[in-house]
Parts: sequence; C-alpha cells; structure tokens
Amino acid sequence: MFGLEMLYFQLILLGVFAVATVVGYLLIKNVPSLLHTPLMSGMNALSGITVLGALSATAAGFAAQSVLAKVLSAIFGILAVALAMVNVVGGFAVTDRMLAMIVKKKAENQNFIYVAALLAAAGVIAVIGCFTLMGDNAQYAYLALCVVLSVGVLAGIALMGNVKLSKVGNRVSAICMLLSIVLTIVYQGSYQVYSAWPIYIGIVIGAVVGIILAKKVGMIQMPQMVALLNGLGGAASAVVGAFAMFGIGSVLNNTGAGYFAKITAAIALAVGMMTLTGSLVAAGKLHKILPQKPVVWKGHPTIQTGTLIVMLAGIAVFTALGTSEELGLVGGMFAVVLCTSAFFGVAFAIRVGGADMPITISLLNSFSGVAGAIAGLAIGDLLLVSIGGIVGASGLLLTQIMCKAMNRSLLAILTGKTTASSANNVAVPSENVVKEVAEATEPAAKLPAEEEPVAAEEIVSAEENPAKQLSGAKEVIIVPGYGMAIAQAQHTVKKLADKLTAGGTKVKYAVHPVAGRMPGHMNVLLCEADVDYEDLYEMEEINPEFEHADATIVVGANDVLNPAAREAEGTPIYGMPVLDVDKCKNIYIFNYDLKPGYAGVENPIYARKEGVHLYLGNAAETLEKFISDMN
Repeated sequence: MFGLEMLYFQLILLGVFAVATVVGYLLIKNVPSLLHTPLMSGMNALSGITVLGALSATAAGFAAQSVLAKVLSAIFGILAVALAMVNVVGGFAVTDRMLAMIVKKKAENQNFIYVAALLAAAGVIAVIGCFTLMGDNAQYAYLALCVVLSVGVLAGIALMGNVKLSKVGNRVSAICMLLSIVLTIVYQGSYQVYSAWPIYIGIVIGAVVGIILAKKVGMIQMPQMVALLNGLGGAASAVVGAFAMFGIGSVLNNTGAGYFAKITAAIALAVGMMTLTGSLVAAGKLHKILPQKPVVWKGHPTIQTGTLIVMLAGIAVFTALGTSEELGLVGGMFAVVLCTSAFFGVAFAIRVGGADMPITISLLNSFSGVAGAIAGLAIGDLLLVSIGGIVGASGLLLTQIMCKAMNRSLLAILTGKTTASSANNVAVPSENVVKEVAEATEPAAKLPAEEEPVAAEEIVSAEENPAKQLSGAKEVIIVPGYGMAIAQAQHTVKKLADKLTAGGTKVKYAVHPVAGRMPGHMNVLLCEADVDYEDLYEMEEINPEFEHADATIVVGANDVLNPAAREAEGTPIYGMPVLDVDKCKNIYIFNYDLKPGYAGVENPIYARKEGVHLYLGNAAETLEKFISDMN
C-alpha cells in the first residue's frame, strides 16, 4: 500500500486517527459557545465523509462477477451513499443558514480567504485531472491530496473559532468535502469508482433530501435535526462496515491485512448501529414522539451488560473465524453484531431524560465521527480516518463541556442515575408555592382546570405597576430558557428588548450552556429573532453583573437559574453552575407555571416575597401584554 508494508500502513492509519483527533480537539476548543449548535451541524456534515467509503465499496461490489453481488451492492451502495450525502449537503446547508442569522456583516478579509480557497481548489482539481498521466505515481499524488484536504478541513474549523469568519470556515470545509468526493470518484485505485453508476443515484437522492431538510427545518427543531443526522451518519458507517465484513471494498482485505481489517469492520458496524438507534431514540424524545422522562426497564443494567457481552463475543468470533470460505459464520456473526448493537443503542438512549439531552446529543455526535473513522480503518481510507477523528473529537469536547455545565457524570447519565430518581430528591422551599412536580413544558390544553396558569394581574396586584417600573431601568439582563423556545417567544423578547433600548436601557442576554436541548441552541433562536450576537453573554462573563443590574427578565427558564443548585445537597442539580439571577433586586419571570424544571427541584426564587414579579402562561402572550402595559 503506497509502497509500504501492510503493518506500517496500518500503523500510519492509527497515527493519522490519533493526530487528527488531537489537533481537531485543540482547534474546536477555540470555537465559542455561541457557535456550538452550528458546530454540531457542521460536524454532522463532516461525518458524511463516510460517503467516500460507500463510493469505494459500491464500486468494488458492482465490479463482481456475480449478478446477485452486483444487485446487492447497488441496493446497499445507493443506501449508504444517499445517507451520507444527506449528512453532507443537509449539514453544511443548515449550518450556513444558522451562521447567516448570527453573522450578518462581512468580515474584512473574507474575500481574500475565498480567493485563496478557490485557487487551492483549482490546484487540487488540476492535479486530479492529471492522474491518468501519472501512472504509478498517481497513488502518491492521491496521498498528498488527502493530506491537503484534511488540512483544509482543519483550517475551516479554525476559522469557526472567529465568529466573524465562521461562515467562511463552514464554506471552506464544504469545498474540501466536495473535492474529497471528486477525488475518490476519479482516482481509480483498486476499483474504477467512476464507472459504478449506482453511486450517482445515491448522490442525487441524498443531495436532494439534504437540501429539503435544511430549508424546511425550523430553528426550534434543530436538536431533532442534529440527532437525526447523527443517526444517518452512523447508518452509513454501519453499511460500509458491513461491506468490509464481507470483504467488499476493503483495500486491507485484498492485501492480507487479516485481523486488523476484520476487527475494525465489525466495530464500525457496531458503533454505527448504536449511533443510528440511539440517535433515533433521542430524536423521538426531543420531538415528543417518545416519553421525555427516563424509561427504565426491569433489570435494565443487566440487560445492557448482557447485550454488550454478546456483541463483543460476536466481534471476537468474527475476527477469529470470519473468512471468505466461512460465509455462513460471517453471516451469523454479522447478524449477532448488527442486532445486539442496534438494541444496545436503544437501551442506553431510552433511559436518558429530556434534561440530559444536550449531553446525549453531543455524545452521539462523537459516535458518528468515531464510526466513520473506524470504517476508514477497515477500508484503508486516509481521508475517512482523519476527518472522522476530527468529528469524534468535536463531539467529545462538547460532551465534556455539557457534563461540566450540568455537574453530571457521563456514566451517571448513561445509566439513568440522574433524572430517573429526581422526584425522590426534591428540595421544597415553600409548601404554598407548588402543589406537585410535573413537566414544565406540558401543553396548556392538557392541564386540569385547577392547574391553569394564574393570571399575571392576580399575582402582581400588590405592586403599583411593575411594567412601568421596568421602563426606568438602566441595566437589564434577559435570561432565555427552553420555555421561550416552546412558546416561540424569541421575537417577542427581541421586541421587549428593543423597547427598553429605545428608552436608554442597556440590555444584555445571559445564556446558560445547557439552556435548551443542545449546546448553543438558545443563541441560534435569539439570533433568528435578529438579536446581535455581541449582546449574548456566557454564564461566567455575566454572573458578576446580576447583583448590579436594575432588573432581570426570565423567559421560560428554571433549572439554569435555580439557587438550590448551590445549597440543596442531595438534589439532582446540586453543584451545577447556575446563573446568579437570585442576586438581582428585581426579577420579572415569564414562565408557563410554577412547577419545577426537568430536574424536579423547586425554585426558591418563586417564594421570594420582594422584588419578584410573576407573569405565568404562554410567554409570547404574557410578554405582549407586558409590553402594552409599559406604554
């Protein structure tokens, strides 16, 4: 392989994976939390790099002599290519759409970067066009281009570390991805990829579906979208792994790579299927098709452990016995790994509650990249290995950030030991504040009559007119939460902020890292309402300002500002960093009701007798009335 002994080439592949993961991790650390949602969708797009493996595997199977092999390769090849292309096109398109909401002004040097990127792309295309003239040296040119394109993707991620250049960075990565696909199709290698017509059907189907998804998805649905794309990336990697398990499309298999190719192929199938089913469950919970509360089966840990053991046993048996002469055993172990890994994905995701979804989505995002990288190891594709490693690093970093922000251990979340038991650990500040613990986002139509939200006038009747008092504030902090997203109140929040600003008030937005259902979700929703990203502040930056602010406006937020996190030991949120809203002298709360958030812990702010003004009900409606009361 490239003039190297197979052992050395395998070591190089592992080295590329390690280096790409570390470098990607270091670059992604510089991406601000404001851009974490676009970052995740961008990583979804990059996880579509699995399309390279799908292209090669489809071409290899289509070149077989057997008619059955051709038909099966065409069917599953189209499936894998289409799934990966949905990720590529949909991921980059929706990322560009979000960044356009956040970054509305052109950066000073963006034209220079575009020109440099296009010139580099032209150079890559020129080299690709000369492959037929290079003879045996074409493989070295291919290797060099793989390095160039991997560096290009890293450059795109580095640009995302600068908000003003983030849109440029996304487009640079997209250009590199497009060139990677062209390179794989044109470079012949062991197979003539360009001659396998099914790949073009898959490319077109995937691109069309990706464009439709990117255009139609609403910003409130972005967590579901990212979870779905995570799953599609995992599915594409699983199909590539399955091809490799049967010796199709793997350069390593054809050159006697032995155990390395077998074990990586089986692991690619396993991780890909876990990512697919786990992501579908997560998307179902986020879309409220499945229960948002943790679902814990009887003997759940035993079931998970047993499934994992059987899955690992299947991988071990396949690695030891899976050869082309033992097709029956290969098929049997393939079925074992496929079914157990798919079930394991469901088992670990179903027991995670809605409050922990930001962590789960980040982890699945990492899985989608790891699955692609392992598939690359199985088929010997350097680009797939390197870019898959970058995606895996991104998801891992975001998972760490979310765990830290929620003061949760990843193991506790995956085993359901946080939200599952929260109802038994509630800190109650006042007997008269809330009657029972329930989901804060339950629709009004489903509430019993006695639990209808109390009208704002009834709660604030003791005050002269809090709305007019707010008009004279000099500094106001707005705290958005998932309830704002549910009520689609971000535009009304912006309307209130504009009214305050017009009266000379300085308005800032305090965004908690886990507000919403995925990292950075609140930032995207606010920017969708035309809020300037420079007015959005991270928790560490804004917390010292609460005690000096004239007022704080809370819209649909609860757990992220609950002071019980600092004092109520034994509760699910104890130790979780929260916004210091309780230190502000005047707090205006626009929540649906007084029930606890997902953590099930009462909020002592509600029981405070001075300086707290409660406006309960649909936030979009109560805010509109509040604005009219300010006049």
